[in-house]
Amino acid sequence: MQFDFHSTRSILVERGGARNLAKRIAERGGKSAFIVTDPGVLSAGLLEKALPQFKEISLPVQIFSDVQADPPVSVIDSAVKAAQDSKADYIIGFGGGSSMDVAKLVALLASGKEKLSEVYGVGMAKGPRLPLILVPTTAGTGSEVTTISIVTVSESEKKGVVSPQLLPDVALLDAELTLGLPAHVTAATGIDAMVHAIEAFTTKRLKNPVSDCLAKEALRLLASNLHQAVKAGGDIDARENMLLGACLAGMAFTNAPVAGVHALAYPIGARFHVPHGLSNSLMLGPVMRFNLEAAHSMYAELGQIIKPGLQGSTVEQATQLANYLGGLAGALGLPQRLVEVGITAEDVDQLATDAMLQTRLLQNSPREITLNDAAQLYREAL
Repeated sequence: MQFDFHSTRSILVERGGARNLAKRIAERGGKSAFIVTDPGVLSAGLLEKALPQFKEISLPVQIFSDVQADPPVSVIDSAVKAAQDSKADYIIGFGGGSSMDVAKLVALLASGKEKLSEVYGVGMAKGPRLPLILVPTTAGTGSEVTTISIVTVSESEKKGVVSPQLLPDVALLDAELTLGLPAHVTAATGIDAMVHAIEAFTTKRLKNPVSDCLAKEALRLLASNLHQAVKAGGDIDARENMLLGACLAGMAFTNAPVAGVHALAYPIGARFHVPHGLSNSLMLGPVMRFNLEAAHSMYAELGQIIKPGLQGSTVEQATQLANYLGGLAGALGLPQRLVEVGITAEDVDQLATDAMLQTRLLQNSPREITLNDAAQLYREAL
């Protein structure tokens, strides 16, 4: 047995912990801070929990709030320049996956020693980077504990920067920040986190005993709390369990990488601007059913965590799980078919072609996905 496991240096779970963010930076030697976030976080007032302490202890802070979903190269460039101009020595990603992904790249690139165009791929980013704290405000991406940052490089393609250098110094999980999440965001990000755990557990490459344990515990927390978090958004216990579950799923898939669901979801997000979690949920059922012949025993094992009591052979249990998860988005009030987000049969061939560009992800699929397979999977999801 041989594997290499990476994780964030410190994970802090603390209700109300965002209020002490400035002190934590100062305690670590920070003299000025640069916060990367998005307009939604600002309008929801979430940063208002953290900002007073910066004034109280006279720690200078500048806010970059122009992050958009599926951030393009232009947003990364603007954020890096703003951070360089601020001369901040501590970077904070405060928001969903896009804000945290941008913050990671700002911390890496602000020194000017590396360029974004040079660090795409696995292990290309060498560092060093500025000190970094990530504060998730959604329970989905797990970006606060992953070695990955995703950038939209064209209308049809996303690329990843993958390096241990992107792991932050601290991941701060404050469930109070997720209390205001709308039900549809809670549902989409929750399914996204479940996809991370499912694909980490069934990945063809780099699967290991540590990632397996994390994936299963993540699914236990997520599956048993998702409906409650969607239905009763003020339930702090459900919110905290979702946040921790998403974090554990992130730890799993940054070591045992995701595969076909993500490969087919990325073109949907890039071309049709469908949120990442929703894109994943739309492709989850079809890809799981496609993978049954190669992964049914693993799916059956996860089925006893997600839907305890499934009966029959491993193939039958895996099929039941795939059908249940394929219908989960609809059960939670989200679109369940591609046509509901504006995709038609005429788009299938282009989406399939785009998906074939995701070689970093496709190589992890337990069953090989060809161009024709991808087209058929999109048709099934229509």
